[in-house]
Amino acid sequence: MKPQLKKRLGDLLVDEQLISEAQLGNALKEQRNLGLKLGATLIHLGYINEDQILTFLAQQLNIEIVDLLKVKIDHNAVQLIPEVHARRLRALAIHDDGEKVTLVVSDPADLHSLDVLSTLLKGREFSLKIAREDQLIESFDRVYRRTKEIASFAVKLSEEHGETSAFDVSGLELGGEGSDATVVKLLQSLFEDAVQVGASDIHIEPDEKVLRIRQRVDGVLQETLLPESGIASALVLRLKLMAQLDISEKRLPQDGRFNINIKGKSIDIRVSTMPIQEGESVVMRLLDQSGGVLSFDEIGIPEHLQARLKLQLKRPNGLILVTGPTGSGKTTTLYSALSMLNEPGNKIITVEDPVEYRLPRVNQVQVNSKIGLDFSTVLRTALRQDPDILLVGEMRDNETMEIGLRGALTGHLVLSTLHTNDAISSTLRLLDMGAPGYLVASALRAVIAQRLIRRLCENCKHTHETPFEQQVLLDQLSTETLHNRQFHSAPGCQRCQFTGYRGRIGVFELLELDDAMVSALRLDDTEAFAVAAKQSQYFEPLAIAALDYAKQGITSLEEVFKLVDRFEKAHIATFRPTPADEQESDFGLSLTPRDASSLDYPN
Repeated sequence: MKPQLKKRLGDLLVDEQLISEAQLGNALKEQRNLGLKLGATLIHLGYINEDQILTFLAQQLNIEIVDLLKVKIDHNAVQLIPEVHARRLRALAIHDDGEKVTLVVSDPADLHSLDVLSTLLKGREFSLKIAREDQLIESFDRVYRRTKEIASFAVKLSEEHGETSAFDVSGLELGGEGSDATVVKLLQSLFEDAVQVGASDIHIEPDEKVLRIRQRVDGVLQETLLPESGIASALVLRLKLMAQLDISEKRLPQDGRFNINIKGKSIDIRVSTMPIQEGESVVMRLLDQSGGVLSFDEIGIPEHLQARLKLQLKRPNGLILVTGPTGSGKTTTLYSALSMLNEPGNKIITVEDPVEYRLPRVNQVQVNSKIGLDFSTVLRTALRQDPDILLVGEMRDNETMEIGLRGALTGHLVLSTLHTNDAISSTLRLLDMGAPGYLVASALRAVIAQRLIRRLCENCKHTHETPFEQQVLLDQLSTETLHNRQFHSAPGCQRCQFTGYRGRIGVFELLELDDAMVSALRLDDTEAFAVAAKQSQYFEPLAIAALDYAKQGITSLEEVFKLVDRFEKAHIATFRPTPADEQESDFGLSLTPRDASSLDYPN
């Protein structure tokens, strides 16, 4: 049964003195110009807010207001209304008990929409609940995943080509008649689903009996299994064509890239293939080019670290390293630094593999080892191009490292990355790679180590007592007494897909070389260097920085403890943090307490 208002909405609102006659008349005039429903027009004009209308409609129609972020949604029921109609009608099916369907709508007084919904449900009985429109829109992106669509295309592709037949390459060529091929639609659905959930990577892994597709969301892999394992070769073939790789080469790894537009976003996709037992594995890194290069504030570097880092970047020469594991945001940080330095008075040359973001005024070089254009070759030439600033994508070998160090000694500011666990071990890694201690001491200015940790879901997080085993670890991690402090956790909800986490935030440590560290390096005394670094007045280990976020309720203790290994425990115990309001940097800057409540790091 469809609930129905006894009078028109506007008249009822006037009767209840929620709006005036004059406001109603003006809203009716504006409604024609805006093309909105009356309720939306009243909200747009500021005569009433959405919560007032929801409460009023719920009382008039005797229906329940629900918080979609806390309601458990039946994903089988969701499919009763196609996504295109759900978005147009602002309606979501959340439950189906076999007899009655429960629908959540934003406007239960819209009889036309209710008639369309009845047709879509083929006359089945339904009951109504009401929710905020913004919650419905957010829910659409979350519940209308492409999983069913992907499975359907996989079945169709398997039926078209069979398990063992060879795929017709001509039908998969870019821009050709095969552009409507099922494999193209399958890949399109894969990419749309990945962008919708904010995945940073897509893994396609053929197994003996299944095709495993995994997406990395907030640093954690989510898995989908397709029984049509035979379609893997078609997917790999199509992706190779898109990335301009050699489709006949299946025995060696290959790397490539291509760009696509998904949901109005320009997505740059880096493709890596690798031969495995059951065929070829493909991993794709998704980079959203639409947002442009982020600033230090946007990537989440705390203000007190920003001040010190910017002073280091303004030095005329020297080497600055950014370190961390793959996927920790090193490249994003480097590009943020370049964006700050990108001025008409600076000549900047970058040597990258691959070039990830295009920057105006910057000479960006893509290395190509197939033709001998490797890092060391480009760097030698770059030093003869009169640069002020050099960015080396990665210190990959001894030759690249030595050229970078000598470039830093000859009047250039050099920025680069290393894959190490923390700032202290980065310096020691340069020595292990064969760099003389005196050369590192003369060239290296600072090291930034970083990680991405997951943010607790703001919708469902709550405080909790610290379990005994976590308290033991806290005692080892910090000299501060934390026995009576409450930390946060999150059980999971619709908004975070019941993971308890939503989004990530950067954790940073900055090591600036002082006289004691430089002296230890000149003597090749790695132990003395490590001790001097740990005792540096302003050095704060990654785990301590992450603990600050846990104290503020931004992340959980579980995320903090992931950053603590045996090596860190050994030197964190000697770390004595100075109260932030009493700190003063080497440059006379007063440092304020960390406040990361507004910081967020992109997915």
